[in-house]
Amino acid sequence: MDKKQAKERISELRKQVEYHAQKYYDEDKPEISDFEYDMLMVELRNLEKEFPEYESRESLTQKVGGHVKEGFQKVTHEVPLQSLQDVFRIEEVQEYITKIEQKAEENNIKEVTYVVETKIDGLSAALEYINGEFIRGATRGNGIVGEDVTKNLKTVKTIPTKLKDKIDITVRGEVFISKQDFEKMNREREESQEELFANARNAAAGSLRQLDSKITEKRPLDIYIFNVQKIEGKEFKSHYEELEYLQEQGFNVNPVRIYCRNIEEIEKAIQKIGKEREKLSFGIDGAVIKVDNLQFREILGTTAKTPRWAIAYKYPPEKKETKLKDIICQVGRTGVITPMAILEPVKVAGSTISKTTLHNEDFIKEKELKIGDIVVIQKAGDVIPEIVEVKREKRTGEEIEFKMPKACPVCGAKAIREEGEAAIRCTGIECPAKLYRNLVHFVSREAMNIDGLGENIIAQLLDKGLIKNIADIYTLQFEDIASLKKNGQKFAQNLVDSINKSKKNDLYRLITALGIRHVGTKVAKLLARKYKNLDSLIKAEFEDLSMINDIGPIAANSIREFFNQEQTRDLIERLKIAGVNTISKEENIDNRLEGKTFVLTGTLKKYKRGEVANLIEKFGGKTSNTVSKKTDYVLAGEEAGSKLTKAQDLGITILEEEEFEKMIN
Repeated sequence: MDKKQAKERISELRKQVEYHAQKYYDEDKPEISDFEYDMLMVELRNLEKEFPEYESRESLTQKVGGHVKEGFQKVTHEVPLQSLQDVFRIEEVQEYITKIEQKAEENNIKEVTYVVETKIDGLSAALEYINGEFIRGATRGNGIVGEDVTKNLKTVKTIPTKLKDKIDITVRGEVFISKQDFEKMNREREESQEELFANARNAAAGSLRQLDSKITEKRPLDIYIFNVQKIEGKEFKSHYEELEYLQEQGFNVNPVRIYCRNIEEIEKAIQKIGKEREKLSFGIDGAVIKVDNLQFREILGTTAKTPRWAIAYKYPPEKKETKLKDIICQVGRTGVITPMAILEPVKVAGSTISKTTLHNEDFIKEKELKIGDIVVIQKAGDVIPEIVEVKREKRTGEEIEFKMPKACPVCGAKAIREEGEAAIRCTGIECPAKLYRNLVHFVSREAMNIDGLGENIIAQLLDKGLIKNIADIYTLQFEDIASLKKNGQKFAQNLVDSINKSKKNDLYRLITALGIRHVGTKVAKLLARKYKNLDSLIKAEFEDLSMINDIGPIAANSIREFFNQEQTRDLIERLKIAGVNTISKEENIDNRLEGKTFVLTGTLKKYKRGEVANLIEKFGGKTSNTVSKKTDYVLAGEEAGSKLTKAQDLGITILEEEEFEKMIN
């Protein structure tokens, strides 16, 4: 590779690792496996070493990835939380130890000992104690500046709030979720058709970096402490001694720590951890080799990114071949139809795998999967099984091509894939797989607003068989509702009153409640205003719908598909029989603001922003959050900011509150 090619490849690799680092560290949503990311970093590091003229301090080979998430206070680490240099071959470990031994000899250090520990797959955090009391906790961030997550860390039961000794100490640990807890979380998310966590590390990171500590409290977070960052009034000679002291103080210390005196013992420790990693209750992504002598560590020092006294050995992911016996489709609560691979059972990374998700139609096409194929399986992050390769050379010709269903496998309604989406969805409003989610939306505040009919009550009604579809809400009996709670007569009466009250709702609320894709409250109001009753809307043609402001061809097609479904028409008939209003209550409709777009900025004297938006919509106009050439008016209150300035630059009409009042009155 010549210099020009090297420069181009280095630039390309830096963009790739920065993108994937952001997905991993900042968004907790990795798109590639840890191993694939590591290989990109290895290639980049090797090229920068071969062509030092292209080295840069901004390269992720020279600094820690990660940024402070908006909404958190920044914390500057007094002692940086560095990352580790990764190696992938035992020969590299041997080379590292040889260099350490040479450095020891140069400094007249007679014996060097080591500690080999598990590299826990989680999110690094620093815990700060003053006089033995926990006062602050922070994420690693970029190693220098992290996020203050004290409230969230206080929900982790294994973090002591008080230590045995009244000392000032800062320790570093790894926040994680155990394998068992992680699998339970993902099972629950799969059942509710929520996006699965890619691995335990990202589940832990996403949980710890929640802005609401109540969410964090519900997640099964744990922590292992593995280092003393700083301590006042006490000295240690070795790292192993530090760990013993931390355990005495009540910390949950990394349980796997093997004392080693030479390279042979280090290799045995690495092999031992590798063999027993599946028996561990927590996920690991390697073994860490650390110099034990703390004084020698001071001599070895650090680089800007990594300490010279430790390295991390990364184990390669285990892969196994098996047969793809079948592909079945499951329907989640949102109606997404997900293909699932049924496999010849095979043991991978300590557990037997017999099925795995195939995500969507595009994934199957990309892998060129066929029923009967021999496929290669691995566990992403040692937890989630995935198909990584098809052994095309082992095909016999008897393999069967798979096609996604055109009808929902649960209810038979039409299944569609909208432009720009990977998912195929069931369109049936009464599909049993979607019923719970549809009911929750139907009764919600922005829809039919049935107060008292929350998620838990809906779940009980479904479990007892008291409702089997949406229209059954309006046939619920007082006695049935009262039976859900002890002394539930008052609750039942209130709920019956709320259900009856919802029958009189305006048409736009019913349209919103039906849960048509791409139709929220705003569009529902437009439809109710234009068609005046539900029967007219049902008969509306695609061309007419797509001509309405804010309703493009995708939404128009979604509306038409929805009302063409037999399930939809059946539900609407039963709602009519129950006495639910299907006519718009807006009389003498005034569309004086039709086609006009308003942007609101600053604080108004008489109105709240929501009230103004409702008034504008009532007269046929619409609101936007951004000023552009398409904006007709900017309504500016006190302390109006950059939106007002931009509107003035573009020559857009600026309205004061009094002018707006004249316009609507």
